[in-house]
Amino acid sequence: MKIALRQLEGRSTGYWALVAVLAALSGVGLLAAWYMEHHGHVVTGMNNQIVWGLPHVFAVFLVVAASGALNVASMASVFSKTAYKPMAPLSGLLAIALLAGGLAVLMLDLGRPDRLIVAMTHYNFKSIFAWNVILYSGFMGLVVVYLWTMMERRMNPYSSAAGLAAFVWRLLLTTGTGSIFGFLIGRQAFGSALMGPMFIVYSLSYGLAIFLLVLLAVSRWTERPLQAAMQARLTRLLAILVAAAAYFVLVYHLTNLYFARQHGLESFLLLHGGVYTQLFWLGQLALGSLLPLVLLLSPATRDSRSALALAAVLVVLGGLAQMYVTIIGSQAYPLQIFPGYEVSSSFADGAVNSYRPSLPEWLLGLGGMGIVGTLVALALKWLPFLPQRLDDFPPDAVPGSAH
Repeated sequence: MKIALRQLEGRSTGYWALVAVLAALSGVGLLAAWYMEHHGHVVTGMNNQIVWGLPHVFAVFLVVAASGALNVASMASVFSKTAYKPMAPLSGLLAIALLAGGLAVLMLDLGRPDRLIVAMTHYNFKSIFAWNVILYSGFMGLVVVYLWTMMERRMNPYSSAAGLAAFVWRLLLTTGTGSIFGFLIGRQAFGSALMGPMFIVYSLSYGLAIFLLVLLAVSRWTERPLQAAMQARLTRLLAILVAAAAYFVLVYHLTNLYFARQHGLESFLLLHGGVYTQLFWLGQLALGSLLPLVLLLSPATRDSRSALALAAVLVVLGGLAQMYVTIIGSQAYPLQIFPGYEVSSSFADGAVNSYRPSLPEWLLGLGGMGIVGTLVALALKWLPFLPQRLDDFPPDAVPGSAH
C-alpha cells in the first residue's frame, strides 16, 4: 500500500506570520554575525582562554541533533519498522535543516567565514576538523539521496540501501563531532574516548525531541490528529533515549572520579563551579533528564500530548545546558600546564576563567534556530514531506509521492 505525501497549504495568516518571525530571527542572527565580524570578537564574552563561546553551544547542539533527527527514518529503513515509514521524509528534512542551521552558526562564529574555501580545498587529514568537513558535507548529500529514494516512487527499491548508508554515516558524523573534544588532551574535561559514543547517544535524544515538537505542531496546526499508538511508541522511544543519555553522563563522571588527577575537575563541575554546577544539576540533570522521564513514564501523563510536548521542550533545553557545561565549563576550568605543581603568575595561571555571553552571541545562536525553522516551514509548503493522514499508519506502508 502506498502512502500519499502532501505539502502544507500554507495559505493562512498564522503560517505566514510564523515564517516572518522565523525569517526575522534569522536576519537578526546574520546582523549579529556582521557586527562581530566588523568590530572583532572583543565585543563578545570570549577571550584567549575561552575561545568557544555561546554560538558554539548552539552550533554543536544543532549539528548533533541533526544526526538524531534521522531516528525515525532509520527505524523505518534500517530496522524495518514499517509503521514509521510515512514520517521518514519529515525526519530527513529535519536532519538537513538542523545541520544547515548549525553549520551556519559555526561558520559565522569563526570570524573569517570566507576561509571556509580553504578548508574545502586544502585538507589536513591529521586534523579532526578536516575530517568533519567531509563528514558534514557527506551526510547532507546522503540524506538528499535518501529523500529522493523515499519520495520518488521509481526510486523506492533503493530506499533501504540509501537509509543504511545514511545511518552508518550519521554514526560517523556524530563520532567525529564528539572526537573534536575527545582528541583535545589539553583540557582535562576533554581527552576521553567516551566523547564519541556519548555524543551519539546525545544526538538520539536531542533529534527525536525536536522531531516530536515539529510533528506535534503540524498535527495541531493542520488539525490532523496523531495516531494514539504512534504517539505511545514515540513516547517510549524518547524515554529510552533520555535515560541512555543520562546513563552515559553518569559513566563519564564516575570514570573521572575514579582517577585522582580528575578530582579537581569534578569538584569544579559538580560542586564549586557556580553557573556550570547549577546548569549541570538543575538544567542538564533535573529539567533535561529526570523531569522528562517522569512525564514520559508516569501513568498520569504518558498518554498526554501536552506532557509529551513539554518533555520534548525540556530535553532540548537540557541539551543546551549540557552543551554549555561541556563546551564552556570545560574551558573555564584552569589549564594544568604542569601536572602535580602549583603554578602562579600575573597571567591568571590556576584561576577559573570567566565568561559572560554578550547579546550578539545570543542573537547569532538564536539566528541558527531561526534558519532551521525557516527552512522547515518553507520546505513543508513547497514539497510533499508530510503523509496525507497522521491517524492511520498501515504496518506495510511504503511512502511515495502524491499525484
